[in-house]
Amino acid sequence: MRTAAIVAALIASVCVPATAADVKIDRIAGVYKKQFRNGNISGDKYQSEDILEIVKVSPATAYVKTHLEFFNGHVCNIRGIADLEAGALTYHGPDNIEGKPCELSVKIVGGKVTLNDKEGHCAIGTCGNRGMYNGTAFELKRRRTIRYMDILLKSDDYKTALKEYDDKKKP
Repeated sequence: MRTAAIVAALIASVCVPATAADVKIDRIAGVYKKQFRNGNISGDKYQSEDILEIVKVSPATAYVKTHLEFFNGHVCNIRGIADLEAGALTYHGPDNIEGKPCELSVKIVGGKVTLNDKEGHCAIGTCGNRGMYNGTAFELKRRRTIRYMDILLKSDDYKTALKEYDDKKKP
């Protein structure tokens, strides 16, 4: 009986439409993937995959990691602990190589989990020439449970993100 109630709650959380104002970490936590045909300047074609992982750390924080692929083999990679702020998960990363602050938000807009890189500062230093975070969206209905959670929680990326977040919060 308990299992049936849990399954029903999970199904309800995925099926209820969401707006940017009601981001709840439990509702969006999981892994999102989308595959697409890509190419390069030589005319070669290949398969690419964009990935977004969201892992609840606390009721108000989540680990966010994304790998995005672009034309000609360019990529964007970023990861960190994001805070729940004003209807979004917001990662305040280190200043980029130009000394400008990185602020990447994750919101639900029109049934999609969308990324917004405020003023494009996060992309500088974490993306190749053709890469950017703005405009990237994953359909909320494509959310999947992270089946490799044990590996993820032991990964250097996750441990480093937690340490950076803790260090940033210290006075």
